[in-house]
Amino acid sequence: MHDRERADTSTKYALGLGAALYGAGIVTSLLGYAHAASFASRLALGFRAAALILLALWAFRRRSLTAWILWSMLAGVEIGLAAPAFALHLHVFSAIFLRLIQTIVAPLILGTLITGTAAHGDSREVPRLALKSLVYFEILTTIALAVGLLAINISKAGVGMTAIKASGPSPQVAGNPAQQPQQLEWDEFLLHVFPENLAKSIVENQILQVAVFAVLFGVALGRLSDEKKRPLLDVIQSLTATMFQFTNLIMYFAPVAVGSALAYTVAHAGIGVMVGLAKLLGTLYAAIGVFIVIGLLPAALLARVPIRRFLTAVAEPAAIAFATSTSEAALPIAMEHMEELGVPHRIVAFVIPTGYSFNLDGSTLYLSLAAVFMAQAGGIHLTWGRQLMLLATLMLTSKGVAGVPRAVLVVLMATASTFQLPVDTIALLLGVDALMDMGRTTVNVVGNCLASVVIARWEGEFALSVERGAELADVERDPGW
Repeated sequence: MHDRERADTSTKYALGLGAALYGAGIVTSLLGYAHAASFASRLALGFRAAALILLALWAFRRRSLTAWILWSMLAGVEIGLAAPAFALHLHVFSAIFLRLIQTIVAPLILGTLITGTAAHGDSREVPRLALKSLVYFEILTTIALAVGLLAINISKAGVGMTAIKASGPSPQVAGNPAQQPQQLEWDEFLLHVFPENLAKSIVENQILQVAVFAVLFGVALGRLSDEKKRPLLDVIQSLTATMFQFTNLIMYFAPVAVGSALAYTVAHAGIGVMVGLAKLLGTLYAAIGVFIVIGLLPAALLARVPIRRFLTAVAEPAAIAFATSTSEAALPIAMEHMEELGVPHRIVAFVIPTGYSFNLDGSTLYLSLAAVFMAQAGGIHLTWGRQLMLLATLMLTSKGVAGVPRAVLVVLMATASTFQLPVDTIALLLGVDALMDMGRTTVNVVGNCLASVVIARWEGEFALSVERGAELADVERDPGW
């Protein structure tokens, strides 16, 4: 126990000292540039190199993918500055990562949408609780998508990063020339949404067509008797679980992709690219604040949710989500606290787990924001009509991929394929994704907790629980009382 405590302490010291040295290196670099002092520049390089060594020790001790991504982000910037000629050859590693992501997009979207839809495929048998939950989920996720869309159009964080477009040829969709989707009118786009051949849609990476097929297939599968649908559903669920594990394996390569992408971009376009990423990070957290004010708060007020009690109950699961960037880590404590708040167990048990697939407010907000950022960074102008089509696409393709870390990358890849956005930008986004993931995961958890309270109010049961207090809560948790 003492050895572990000493190891944790040394890890914290390594992090603190590494951060301090890196900060000192940046300050010394600025002084060197200002006074044209070569000694200051060499000293700054020494500070930053020592900082990277200490931060590598911290990342090794943490054994965390997020820690290594943060370290590789700094290392990539340093390589791009110190050895630009070498950094220009590192683009291949980010291209490999993007190819691996592309291989899982179609089967993952296909499997998750089929299994998610099949559970509620027959509208004649969808219970009232499910209908109310899905209506609420769609309203809130639509607001989140719209907020992200408006935020990035206001901040224009990607504008000026057009050098990314020249960072190498983006993978093109087979049989689908670049810029073709931009030339489609609304009626042609509507026809383009529906597949004529599933295999062709997968080969050409037409993910929106794959998603439409998956939803229709899931509805049809849900209409079968349990005896007939169970064997096929088990196979599809196994395929989906395998693709989740496949994605987890690919994510181990993410630090290499992040470092390589940033090294190449800094060498090719200069350190100014980091300004755009910082603006993107600020835009996301500003958009989250706006969404809380115009989305979550009105929903709570309309449902007459006791705000202070709710904030107290959600504080711990929100903190866990922010610290771990994992919604699943906060699931048990979130369900427990919502029951203690006064939400009946049957509502908590249905709404919160279902929300993990259909009510990812933070993730959907980020998706609309990041997709437009990709277009801006690639020098592609998206009209408002195209952006509304983008929003509708994200509304469909974002469902059901909550079970894998940074699953939004899969959705972004699907969107890039459909709208011909520069996929190279996805690897660049990974540089700040760890910081953005904390915010969007927290919003996901808080949004699902609020959804359980709102649905309980809608069902007319939460008010009764509050009035009768802990006694009724004990009854609901123990049916044999």
